[in-house]
Amino acid sequence: MSVHSYVASAASDAANFPFGSETIWLIIVKIIGMFAFLVVMTLMMIWWERRLISFMQYRIGPNRIGPFGLLQSLMDGLKLAFKEEIIPAIVDKPVYFIAPVLSTVPAFVAFSVTPLGPIVSIGGHHTPLQLTDFGVATLLVLACSSLGVYGIVLAGWASGSTYPLLGGLRAAAQMISYEVSMGLSLAAVFLLAGTLSPSGIVASQEHHVWYAIALLPSFLIYLISGVAETNRIPFDLPEGEGELVGGYHTEYTSMKFALFFLAEYVNMVGVSALCTTLFLGGWRAPWPISLWDGANSGWIPILWFLIKIMLLLSGFIWLRATLPRLRYDQLMQLGWKVLVPFSLVWLLLVAALQALRNTGRPAWESTLWVGIPVLALLAIIFRIYDQRTLRAQAQATAQAETDATTPPPYPTPPMDLVVPPSPRLGVAAVTTTVAGPEHSDGEEAPRV
Repeated sequence: MSVHSYVASAASDAANFPFGSETIWLIIVKIIGMFAFLVVMTLMMIWWERRLISFMQYRIGPNRIGPFGLLQSLMDGLKLAFKEEIIPAIVDKPVYFIAPVLSTVPAFVAFSVTPLGPIVSIGGHHTPLQLTDFGVATLLVLACSSLGVYGIVLAGWASGSTYPLLGGLRAAAQMISYEVSMGLSLAAVFLLAGTLSPSGIVASQEHHVWYAIALLPSFLIYLISGVAETNRIPFDLPEGEGELVGGYHTEYTSMKFALFFLAEYVNMVGVSALCTTLFLGGWRAPWPISLWDGANSGWIPILWFLIKIMLLLSGFIWLRATLPRLRYDQLMQLGWKVLVPFSLVWLLLVAALQALRNTGRPAWESTLWVGIPVLALLAIIFRIYDQRTLRAQAQATAQAETDATTPPPYPTPPMDLVVPPSPRLGVAAVTTTVAGPEHSDGEEAPRV
């Protein structure tokens, strides 16, 4: 099928577009456009983060360079590029040099399968606003997010210092912990959409409710896991300035440090773009704007995509301005004892519901078959939890009454204890006169 015949039959849907049939110059233009989009989004995100946090904290923020300080991030990037580069003598130089690249490149590659809009016309050629797509393209994003942590781990190891190494090891443990819950949350989307293609998932939400509503638990799990994957507050343990003096990039300066900084913000944009694609309808306009025929055609859908991404990115900033950093044991407990078990149970329920729907049952009947046993199980669990809570409170009350009536096993000093003067002051007492209430004869009361 040629490109033009596909456009005539499938209009603006890019789910089945024959990628790879475009001309070379068009592919190069899309690659350059994707790279420029991510770099500009990074600069804008840094500016927006500083401005929004300053607004929350009643400060001014960047306001000198450019209108409203818009060029401040660009100047900061140029400053980092021309800073003196200091390389410690004990580093493993080949690994030290390649670690920032390993952290940055996967962040850009993961964005290559994200659909930014429908099929448009560029230079007389019809092409979707997406670099490439294939049947399991979403797995590429998960693979790139896993590879990105290698740059962090190798940066900490190659620095030859203790604190960067601790930061790299923390990043590895954190990635393993939250990659599992993130994958389980996405599996529920794959079950409902019936495909792992980002364009296919966007198309599956065209005439249905967004998966952020239909799969609300998966959406919330993905948001929490996404914050942990990008090492942002409250999950920024790999950097932990308070206890790691900067974390894995402590020994990096100049452009190598800038690459780590760039990778973090590109990952934030990538996580937000994937969330928009899988849970928020992708580039399609929200209701009721979607009732307008031209809302989902041409170049306009890029606007809806950007608005959704900026809302999610603003959530990252809000968390940074609001929450403190978690302890490491709290980080591991949330990942392994809360998110992973809940994701497994929720995925089992979604699979059972989808299996019932595939038998031809109506949606309401399938929901009842799955929902009633789940509600009954939850009622039993809450009842057991309430009984254990009441039993624990009764035991605590009885223990408190026992402690109040039983004398302590060790001597306690009296509450009105008066410390005698030190014998080293000598036999004669030292008397000083201090300001205080006067006697009836007008003299001040002496104090020993």
